[in-house]
Order: sequence, then C-alpha cells, then structure tokens
Amino acid sequence: MTIHAPRRALLLGALAAPFIAGRAFAQAITLRSADVHPDGYPTVEAVKFMSKQVEERSGGRLRIQVFGSRQLGEEKDTLEQTRFGVIDLNRVNSASLNSLIPETVIPGLPFLFRDEAHMHRVLDGAIGDDIMSSGPRHNLIPLGYYDSGARSFYMRTKAIHEPGDLRGQKVRVQASDMWVAMMRAFGANPTPLPTGEVYSALQTGVVDGAENNYPSYQSFRHFEVAKFYSVSEHSMAPEILVMAKRSYDRLPKELQDILRQAAKDSVPEMRRLWQARSEEAKAAVIAAGAQINTMDKTPFERAMGPVYDRFVSDARMKGIVSRIREST
Repeated sequence: MTIHAPRRALLLGALAAPFIAGRAFAQAITLRSADVHPDGYPTVEAVKFMSKQVEERSGGRLRIQVFGSRQLGEEKDTLEQTRFGVIDLNRVNSASLNSLIPETVIPGLPFLFRDEAHMHRVLDGAIGDDIMSSGPRHNLIPLGYYDSGARSFYMRTKAIHEPGDLRGQKVRVQASDMWVAMMRAFGANPTPLPTGEVYSALQTGVVDGAENNYPSYQSFRHFEVAKFYSVSEHSMAPEILVMAKRSYDRLPKELQDILRQAAKDSVPEMRRLWQARSEEAKAAVIAAGAQINTMDKTPFERAMGPVYDRFVSDARMKGIVSRIREST
C-alpha cells in the first residue's frame, strides 16, 4: 500500500507526539514567581522555601525562580500577567483581587478578625476555600494565604489618636474601592498609589500618610519620611499566593500535587518568619526614631458601618461574614 506524502506526515507526527511529550515532561520546568517585596521579606522567603520543597520532591523536575523587589512590575501589572499565564506564580495582597473576586473584600474588612490566630483558623479552613472558590474562573489557582499582619496608620507630621485626627488628611491606600471607602469613613482623603510611589509621595507631601504593617513600614523605609506610627490595627488583609491556571493545567497531575503540598507547607514557614520579622521591624523603626502610639479602637470601629453596608450587601457575603464572626 502506498502512503501519500500528506498522510505520511500526519502519521509520523502522531507517532512522534508521545516521544516529544515524554521528553518535555522529562525536562526541568522552572516557574516564575513575582513579588513586590525584597529578598529577605517573609513572603519572598516562603516562596523560596516552597521552591526547595518542590525541587526535592519532584527529583529536580520542578523549581521556582522568585523575582522580588518589583522586578516583574507592580502588583496590578503582575496580576494581569499571571491571569494570562505570562507569570506563573504571584504573591499579592487580597486587596489586589477585590475588583476581580468580590469575596476577597471580606478578609480585609475593618476589625473583622479578633486576632491573628483567629484569622489563621478561618482562612486555613473551609471559609478560606470559599472566599477564593471563583479564582479558577478568573484563570487563578489559589495556593494559600500568607500573613500581612495588622495594618496601622503612619503619618508625616502627627500621631493619630481618634478618627478626627484623620479628617482632611491624604492617606495612601491600595487600589481598591473598599479601601477607598474605609478611609473616607475614617474621615481621610484616600489616595490610591502603587507601592513603588509611596516613599516619594510621603517625602514630597503628595500624601500626608499611609497605612501598613511593621515589616512593610520598615522594608520600604517609609519610617524615614513618616515617623508617627499609630497602632490602629484596622485590617488584617492577608496576602494570597496564586498561580496562573494556564501554567497549572500544563503540569502533570503528580507535579500539581507536589506543588500544592509545598505551598501548603510554606504557610507555617511564612508565618514563623513573619512573627520574627515583625518584632525585628518594630525594634528597628523605634531605634531609627519612629514614634509609636496606641489608641482606643472603639470609635474607629463604630465608623465602619457604612463600609459593611456597602460591601457586604448580598446574602452570600453576609453569610461568610457571619460564619467568620461565629467561628472560634
């Protein structure tokens, strides 16, 4: 029987496909991971820890290359690239996902968690899974929740003691409608800015203050230009480690399982590093001249009614918030 050239080419291609695929899976796969924080920051080190785990458990077939210090861009840009599969892994604050996945507003809601231990129990369980359940529909696979501590205010010229102290103050916030509404409810003028622009904005007076945790306040060196740190602890918005669905789907099942388990194992490692880093950062900024004050949080909490009314409006969102408040 004579096989015509076009058919012969198709047949040879079909026979060669398993061999080529086998060679592709035999080669090492390197995933790129983005973070705006520098080397040494707990989230960056946690993904490096994860990389070591996947490389060991996969026999060298899978590894992760971590790009910190905004090497791949600001969070807004890297998140979009992750959704398209240009970047494989990304550590983002939950606020960056608010416009995409409405439920991610919930863990950032003001004064929702009783303390960090309560937050851990909630997010590591079924409620955390529920919050990110629609991630795959937006081409994002959630791999775990990292800590971002408790966020507080820091200002250029004065300490904050009561909501009235924020009236008329321009405060940098993340690009999120909920965060804008929260600052307005406090009486401040919210100013959304990318992380990389905050230092110069504080230095030049474009903004009067910002809000973040101790490690970020120290690592971004904002304490140099905003020395008044007021402990409001108004939000415990977590970090979320996500993966491009396109990149995840390309992995064989065995490597997917290894990756998921390594991500899960990186969470307690991140939190261990976070606790140590928070204590070090607080001590460092105090030594550098930062002035830290605590406050009565009650009037700040009372001002948050409009934020909950606006962003926890449907039955599903209300149900999740109720489950969090009722959880032990």
